[in-house]
This record gives sequence, C-alpha cells and structure tokens, in this order.
Amino acid sequence: MAESVSVHWREGPESARCGRPSRLQRIAVSAAGAAPDRGDSVSRPQYTIGYWHFQYTFATRRYVVTGKREAVSILAVLFVLTSCGGSQGGGGGTTAATVAIVPGGPHPYFEPMRSAIADAATDFKLTKGSFEVPTDWKQDLQNQLLTSLASKGYNGFGIFPTDGDAANGIVSQLVSRGDPVVAVGGCVHEPTKTSFCLATDVGASAYTAAKTVIQAMGGKGVLLHGTGLLTDPNTQLRDQAVKKAVGEAGSSVTLITLADIDKDAQTADTAINQALAAHKDINGIVTTAYNPTVAAAKALRTLGDKRIKMVGIDDDPITLAAVKDGFLVGSMGQNPYGQAYIGAYALDQMHRGCKKKSGAPYFIDSGTLLISADKTTTYQNDFKTLTKQIAGDFKAKYLSC
Repeated sequence: MAESVSVHWREGPESARCGRPSRLQRIAVSAAGAAPDRGDSVSRPQYTIGYWHFQYTFATRRYVVTGKREAVSILAVLFVLTSCGGSQGGGGGTTAATVAIVPGGPHPYFEPMRSAIADAATDFKLTKGSFEVPTDWKQDLQNQLLTSLASKGYNGFGIFPTDGDAANGIVSQLVSRGDPVVAVGGCVHEPTKTSFCLATDVGASAYTAAKTVIQAMGGKGVLLHGTGLLTDPNTQLRDQAVKKAVGEAGSSVTLITLADIDKDAQTADTAINQALAAHKDINGIVTTAYNPTVAAAKALRTLGDKRIKMVGIDDDPITLAAVKDGFLVGSMGQNPYGQAYIGAYALDQMHRGCKKKSGAPYFIDSGTLLISADKTTTYQNDFKTLTKQIAGDFKAKYLSC
C-alpha cells in the first residue's frame, strides 16, 4: 500500500526578490506505487518544469513520484531552483511586472515620468511602478541604484543612460537575470541588449528648431546655440542637426556654440548672459536642452527686445510664458510622459512572455512638435493622444506574444 506525504512550501525572500507574492502552498506528493488523483504525473524526481506551470499544477493536483520517499525533498529543491527562472530571456511570468523608471541623474526633464509610471501602474495593473533617480550624473551611481532595485524584486527597467556606451554593462547584467530593459528619453548605444529606445527623434527636432529660427532671422545673422550635457547621448545628434541647418543657410549665418551648459540653472544662466553681452550682433538663439532654454527665455524677457528670434525646447512654465508673450517663436515639445508610460507597458508585456518581433525597430519615436503661441494650451492633449495611440498599437506592431 502506498504512503502519502505532504510538503509545505512557503515562498520566502528569494521568491519575493523575483517579484512574486509570499504565500503558503501545500504540495501533496504520493509515494511510489500510487496513481495520480487526476491529470499528469511526475515519473522521476529529476523532472524539470517551468515555475509557473509548476505552481499551478501543485496548487491543483496530486503527483506520483517513483522511487524512495527522499524524492519528495529532491522535488522540493527542484521547485526552489526553478522559482526565479520564469522571465529568463524575455519574460514568462504570469503576474504583472514590477517596473522602475531610472533616469541618469537629476533633471527637470524627467519629472513627467514620475506621474507616467504611476498612471501606468494603474492602467496596466502593474505589481508596482516606481520612479527612482541617482544622486548625480555618474554611470556607477545609476548602476548601483539599478542593482539595488533588482535585489528588491524589480523585474523591468526603463532607463535614461548616464553614458550611452557604458550603460551596456548594467543592461547586460539585468537582461541576463531575465529582466527586460528599455531606454526612455535617450538611447543606449547599439549593439545593446536593450529591447527598445523610446525617445524623441532629437536630430529631426533640433533641425526643425534651427530652420525655424533661421527663417525668423530672415535667413541671415548670428545664431547662438546652447547645447546639453556632453555625456547626454542626444547632445551630439542635436549639435549635428543644428550645424546641418546652418550649413544649408550658407555663409549668411554665423554659428556660435555654447557646449555643455545644461548641468544646472546657474551654469546655463551664466553662459547665456555672458554670450549675449559679448556678442551684440546675435539675432537668433536655438537651445536644445532644458536649462539653456529657460536661461535664454529669462534673458530675452529681461532685455525686453524681441529683435532676437528664438526657438527652445521642452515646456518649463517660464519657457511657455515667453512663447505666449512673443519673446520666443516657439519651443520644441517632447514627450517624457509618453516615453515612461509606453516603456512601462512594453516592459510588462515582455515580463509576461512577449518577445520583440523579428524586424521590429530599436528606436521608436515618442513624438515632438513645435509649441507656438497658439498651442501653449493644447499641446499636452496632443501628446496624450499620441501616447495612447502608440501604446495601443505597441503589441501588434513590435511584439510577438
């Protein structure tokens, strides 16, 4: 006559680390010679089976284990060993992801991502969504933060890389754990194990801004360009785009570039005001980073002279007020909210088992538009509509589930 034994399994800290809730499960295992109550049977203690199927079957069925009673403990060990393997290589979990959005450092551009991940957690029923920022723009600090979050059970990461090349190290580590990674706002440089980059087409945006300013200048004069951080992977692309627009204008436009002035508001204020004082012939400004835009908008309002034509970037209240009052021609709006919101959706789907579709692009344009005076009150609705559209089409266009 066959014996029956019961194994009680409580998911502990390790399974909590993998983002799974702690619960008590009773695993009933029949000793050799008994038939299964119903359904499948496990014929050897070495039999391996994926975590989630394992959990389901043990919660609902009684299994046969042939051999000695020691097989029960062996089977329990197998259960432990497979408990964290569900999302390897592109997800596989049947529960929602625990997602962290992690910029490269403190910067006002990322603030809309804070509300975006909160909204995504509600709309997509994520296990948890969090916005976490390193204390400074250093890749090792971002690496430490990401490693810490992974140890706490986060299993999907949206990152703005501090360094587009060096970030590939931490990305590879996270993906090797089975945790998908997408870039939000700025791309990790290829080749990379980052699945997608959701960002502004920064080259096209900067080119549009420069062309708009040059046209407003009457096609001639001195154009001042205030750039972002040199460590920002987008800065070089924007700089090249502005130079392209100036080159197309010929010798009639002279370019002055203020590089790497987006560290903070004071740095940008000092650089912009010194340039305006030193070059009285400046009649156009294009800024392709947040702090330089705010600094230039304040400077032009202080001068009170609308002779200098300017197009900035982003939607700081000071910038929008300057657009509305005619001190700026406009500002190139970006979609940081959408980058984080869509990124969270993609991470959740990949955690659940979806994979990047063959032939799907790495870069996905999150949208941009010129915020002119007549759009200062409507542009946010335009971006929300675009965000919902991209998220709604994402699975069909980019994923295989």
